[in-house]
Amino acid sequence: MRQAPGPKLQRLIAILKRRQSALLAYSGGVDSSFLLKALQLSGIRTLAVTAASEIIPHQEVLSAKNFARELGIKQKVIPLHVLSEKKFVRNTPDRCFVCKKMLFQTLSDLAASEGYQVILDGSTADDAGDYRPGMKAAIRHHVRSPLTEAEFSKNEIRKYSRQLGLETWDKPSSPCLATRIPYGSIITRKALERIDKSEAFLRSLGFREIRVREHDCVARIEAGKSEMDSMVTAANRGIIASALKSFGYTYVSLDFDGYARGSLNRVLHNNRRSRQWKAPGI
Repeated sequence: MRQAPGPKLQRLIAILKRRQSALLAYSGGVDSSFLLKALQLSGIRTLAVTAASEIIPHQEVLSAKNFARELGIKQKVIPLHVLSEKKFVRNTPDRCFVCKKMLFQTLSDLAASEGYQVILDGSTADDAGDYRPGMKAAIRHHVRSPLTEAEFSKNEIRKYSRQLGLETWDKPSSPCLATRIPYGSIITRKALERIDKSEAFLRSLGFREIRVREHDCVARIEAGKSEMDSMVTAANRGIIASALKSFGYTYVSLDFDGYARGSLNRVLHNNRRSRQWKAPGI
């Protein structure tokens, strides 16, 4: 560590030390990587568990494995076949609940069999402001969110990650690929692969903050405001359109509003459809 931990990080470490051991749902993103580092600093027995499924880019799993290895934290990569669950494939607004329920049930069984006292996730104080049905699954399985308990915002996590010398401090967020498909559209392996290839290609061109939202045969690209001008140059327009069409899209468009976190949730807020679609038993 490059410098003494600040008071907020000290508070987080103190929260973690209340437990003798912890199993972390570890995605490899900015938040869970920071929490994994805090667990290392706390000294408690830790297992990082990374889910490998059809909705997670393979590169994200590899990055998670490398980071855990660098920290010297024990890790397991477990398969999670979400496309085998019809409720998930139907892609209702409780889709995240269905996925998280599968994940946390698996983690609960693993924690019980290997003797880990608590299950943790990387939810932050900022997550409470968005539509996140997966949180209900976390509550059901008694998953704790120490970053929320310590009141860490995403900006603070990036700041502290940089101070700690973590390479993930400026990593773009990368939620599951299913978030690129509008509610009500069936989720297929082919669609997920097409989205993954498209975003990987755009990143290979140097674009960092991008999403490819799939609307049937249309790829709607959301890019960061600072990257939009570069994306619409004559050279880039041609190669982007050609590449994404080769992956299976008929039309390729750029959203002039730019990248927006959780943009497909707008239909829930605008039409209040969230009142109609709820997870069973909630």
